[in-house]
Amino acid sequence: MSYKNFVIRAWEPRDREKAAAIIRDALTEYGLPWEPTGADRDVLDVEAFYTAVGGEFWVVEQQGQLVGTGAYYPIQRGNQAVEIRKMYLSASVRGQGLGKYLLQQLEKAIADRGFQEIWIETASVLKEGVKLYETSGYQPATGVETKRCDRVYVKLI
Repeated sequence: MSYKNFVIRAWEPRDREKAAAIIRDALTEYGLPWEPTGADRDVLDVEAFYTAVGGEFWVVEQQGQLVGTGAYYPIQRGNQAVEIRKMYLSASVRGQGLGKYLLQQLEKAIADRGFQEIWIETASVLKEGVKLYETSGYQPATGVETKRCDRVYVKLI
């Protein structure tokens, strides 16, 4: 997949450290903790948390450099549901419509695989993400499971 001068592709093991750095840097920028043994251990073990359970983890490249991530995996919550996770972009590429495009592509892949609900947990401080989810049809829900998050959304597809 491509958008403007960005390429969205499946995660590969060689992406592990760079993808983790993008997420860690974005969290730090917004004053949120990086939790490599907690909420963020999935990005360090993509094979177990995504690939092995039928999910996908994507990276976004610009001129050969990783600048973003986005992923989903099946969850027990809801009906035929997945959770979108680890949707982060480097500060240098925000504000170009890439986040919206990435979310739309994730939703398309999820729908094509027969899932019926998408859940997203986020933190209020991630204002751009909150706005994106709310303007993309996600509805507030209850049941936040991640400590650093204070919002949960669901969208039926």
